[in-house]
Amino acid sequence: MAFPYMEAVVGFMILMYIFETYLDLRQHTALKLPRLPKTLEGVISQEKFEKSRAYSLDKSHFHFVHEFVTILMDSAILFFGVLPWFWKKSGEFLVFVGLNSENEILHTLAFLAGVMFWSQITDLPFSLYSTFVIEARHGFNKQTIWLFFRDMIKGIILAILIGPPIVGAIIVIVQKGGPYLAIYLWAFMLVLSLVMMTVYPILIAPLFNKFTPLPDGELRVKIENLASSLKFPLKKLFVVDGSTRSSHSNAYMYGFFKNKRIVLYDTLIQQCKNVEEVVAVIAHELGHWNLNHTMYSFIAVQILTFLQFGGYTLVRNSKDLFQSFGFDTQPVLIGLIIFQHTVIPLQHLVSFGLNLVSRSFEFQADAFAKKLGYAAPLRAGLVKLQEENLSAMNTDPWYSAYHYSHPPLVERLAALDEPDKKED
Repeated sequence: MAFPYMEAVVGFMILMYIFETYLDLRQHTALKLPRLPKTLEGVISQEKFEKSRAYSLDKSHFHFVHEFVTILMDSAILFFGVLPWFWKKSGEFLVFVGLNSENEILHTLAFLAGVMFWSQITDLPFSLYSTFVIEARHGFNKQTIWLFFRDMIKGIILAILIGPPIVGAIIVIVQKGGPYLAIYLWAFMLVLSLVMMTVYPILIAPLFNKFTPLPDGELRVKIENLASSLKFPLKKLFVVDGSTRSSHSNAYMYGFFKNKRIVLYDTLIQQCKNVEEVVAVIAHELGHWNLNHTMYSFIAVQILTFLQFGGYTLVRNSKDLFQSFGFDTQPVLIGLIIFQHTVIPLQHLVSFGLNLVSRSFEFQADAFAKKLGYAAPLRAGLVKLQEENLSAMNTDPWYSAYHYSHPPLVERLAALDEPDKKED
């Protein structure tokens, strides 16, 4: 008797939903607390706390509904054989339009087109409600309905242009890869990721946002001097018009080797009116670079990608696995989808481990900025960003340990303050 892979996958998905819902309930209880954590009393204003609490609770209620609908749809799609039915229908559609359904690349692209259409339809109500109800209610949404749909259409067009060559290449590699399939797939994805990391900020990101050089002035001088003192090869310093869509703020850097760029959201500059606070945030980001966090993360991702492809090569020819999910044939894309479902337990463990590492990196980057003399402005900047973004002030320790890639504000402030106490 064949092992019931599909039933096992659905069962684990439901168990994980129950576990994560339990964590969500713990977090929801924490969000309902009427008072700030003691360490934030006098640091965060009561007005900002009340606004943050209302915003977090709204998002929490929405999250419960979204996750419930998602697990229902995902379980039903697997349990009732929607994937094999849709694969069959996509082949029939190719025949209807006069194309060869035996061509696996064409068949896969037709299947993906239908999946993308279905995803857009089912996700749209949630995206609209999140953006134009919750985000708007709390003063964050700045985009019009026209801008929302324009971005969505641009994303679809990009997927249509970029997707087929990538999908076609993966199918050919799997069909021709032989015993070195895992190596070929990993090498292809490595090259693809490097290309996308290069192309995205130059060609794709400007399709959605406007990037302008940071104007001359005190902020630019201080950032350039900081980068120079650390021998960071800063080539360009941009401001992005994030305020056209949201009043949330951020900053990031990108680029290879001697061609690094830093991008500041205009909302970050507006919210942190003190120049030193913005520079302190950049000092934190430069800490990630100086401590090689980006390189370590990239290497970790590559190792995990290779291991995943190695696992895929072990099961891709398992007829029992495909038949358990309702497939009589063994298409490449379907094999990848099924494999991703079967390793969900490992993915959750890996995600948890990566979050632990990421939080450690955040503490290290904070400590780096402190060593540069930015402890006070970084502390003030973190508090300001917490306030302006209405981030959750009270967090459940189990929930944050499982979900957060960044430590809660209380923990970051405690870590920044701790060395001072030791020195005293």
